[in-house]
Amino acid sequence: MAVKIEGGVTAPKGFTASGVHCGIRRNRTKRDLALILSDRPASAAAVYTQNLVKGAPLTVTKNHLENGTARAVIVNSGIANTCAADGIEKAEAMCRLTAEALGIDQNDVLVASTGVIGPSIVLEPIEKGIPALVAQLSKDGGENAAEAIMTTDTVKKEFAYAVTLGGVECVLGGIAKGSGMIAPNMATMLCFLTTDAAIDSRLLDEALHEVVGDTFNMMSVDGDTSTNDNVMLLANGAAGNRPITEKDADYTAFVEALHALCADLCRRLAKDGEGATKLLEIKVHGAKTVSDARLIARSVNRSSLLKAAMFGADANWGRVLCAIGYAGAEVDVTGVQVTFISKAGRVCVCEKGAGIPFDEDIAKTVLTEEDIIIDIVLSDGDAEAVAYGCDLTYDYVKINGDYRT
Repeated sequence: MAVKIEGGVTAPKGFTASGVHCGIRRNRTKRDLALILSDRPASAAAVYTQNLVKGAPLTVTKNHLENGTARAVIVNSGIANTCAADGIEKAEAMCRLTAEALGIDQNDVLVASTGVIGPSIVLEPIEKGIPALVAQLSKDGGENAAEAIMTTDTVKKEFAYAVTLGGVECVLGGIAKGSGMIAPNMATMLCFLTTDAAIDSRLLDEALHEVVGDTFNMMSVDGDTSTNDNVMLLANGAAGNRPITEKDADYTAFVEALHALCADLCRRLAKDGEGATKLLEIKVHGAKTVSDARLIARSVNRSSLLKAAMFGADANWGRVLCAIGYAGAEVDVTGVQVTFISKAGRVCVCEKGAGIPFDEDIAKTVLTEEDIIIDIVLSDGDAEAVAYGCDLTYDYVKINGDYRT
């Protein structure tokens, strides 16, 4: 069983990190360059956005991961390095400069970028910043790295879990960024995961894809799938467990720990959506298939009308039914039940696909809380899914009205 512990991306053995301000951002109080390093070769896997317009760093990282191993990840914020004519050249240069400073092979460096789409990255500040970035690598540097990858985020996102594999305690840690342009079609935002568990790179890739399907792919802030979305996972084996080479009990335990870690990151990301005041979890039970459950949860989660209602603490359950109806899933609408839940209580608002009497004041109290569950029970099967999202507020428009400036 996985247990949450203190820390983030440097919690596992053998990993250090750092974050500095190098000058990509005009705001000198914000770090804009991050580095994560494993002290030994690590099995590595990644999942990338399915947006046809992809950032150059994704292409370079995918090429560098053909052998399934990596040592370091270099990340900048401020400029996305997407749709720039020299994007591949600049992304490769970031890997080369990092490799030279660390004394490792360039192909063992992965790269990611986040920020404004279109402008070309200027390498000079990155080149000047890398020596300090390398010099500041430490076990305490995870927080600085988490800060350096932020754009419109208001809080850092980092978590860690411990799990016993083959009698040996192993640790998984992660950091992520994302606040807007979040609607998964793979994984959304940037996320960097590390573990000191030893696991075959093929199984590592399978585990990551499995978990992404249930976590990051079930998250949405605004319905926009980013060009730079990716999740990277490095496993260096420093814990000393017997390597996981088959789908046995250790593999199952590893996947459960990875799921717990990614679900926590999803909740933190969704709650920090641009302008958001509330975290929404849409839980679907009783669907005919997992695919249908996911379709319904995503559809409700992406409804701008529902998100606006949640901002206003308005128990407008008809918007839930509406989103279920256009989700594209097989549903007996006469068997739908909807309940709003928070720490203030719960209120059932719909049974058998029709409204039922409820106390509006109680509903208002329930929906005024920061964390809200929209619980949907169907009568079509036994499949389940959970989606993560947030409310839609005036500030979302304000933030994105002048994002570049």
